[in-house]
Amino acid sequence: MTRTASPLSWRSLLAPGLATLVALAILVGLGTWQLQRKTWKEGLIAQIQARAYAEPGAIVPEAEWSHWQPGDDEFRRVRVTGTFLQDFETPVYGLAPGSPGRSATQGYYLMTPLRLKDGAIVMVNRGFVPMEMKDPASRPESRPTGETTVTGLVRAPEERNMFTPADDPARQSWFTRDPQAIAKAHGLDRVAPFYVEADATPNPGGWPKGGQNRLELPNNHLQYAVTWYGIALTLLGVFTAFAWRRLHPSEA
Repeated sequence: MTRTASPLSWRSLLAPGLATLVALAILVGLGTWQLQRKTWKEGLIAQIQARAYAEPGAIVPEAEWSHWQPGDDEFRRVRVTGTFLQDFETPVYGLAPGSPGRSATQGYYLMTPLRLKDGAIVMVNRGFVPMEMKDPASRPESRPTGETTVTGLVRAPEERNMFTPADDPARQSWFTRDPQAIAKAHGLDRVAPFYVEADATPNPGGWPKGGQNRLELPNNHLQYAVTWYGIALTLLGVFTAFAWRRLHPSEA
């Protein structure tokens, strides 16, 4: 004879059932969010591939700088010609990616204003130097004079987070590649809202080393989505087993 579960047994499942539903909704939501991130990441990768490896073009003209948007222009390969204002070279602390099997190297990225023929300025990240080469005197050949042409990628200003130390322009202590902040510290105007990340073309004396930008973006979002959905199914199975044991204690 089959015994019917008592109303008390069903009521005892109410709180665990609600908790399970809430957790299940969160887990499914996380899995779905990861699938959405996967679609976004694939679009970004395709965009970078199309822009970064094309023939270099011109930067956006100054008349359009006021409404420049990273999504429309970032990672585009460009070529720009002007004269470096070496007196305003700004070392920004950062890490250079290490080669396979080697850790990243601490040092500085040299942000240097490039004055165009019309007087406007574009900040150029000329590349990386190690800690001991922060002082220009240690690399006198690294500062070209006269007209120079730079090929590289358009980049948006770096964003700060809660862990980014404050910049201290008076001590030449910088932690973000932000062209507008650097320009303000040096009293420069007509400065582009973006900067150009120089490619790996060798510089005089071998420093700084450009082309440090890594364009290979990880895309593990499908793996993360499967993990969240798997945990959701596991939770559902655990609750089902729990509920069956609670409603059929004698059979359990």
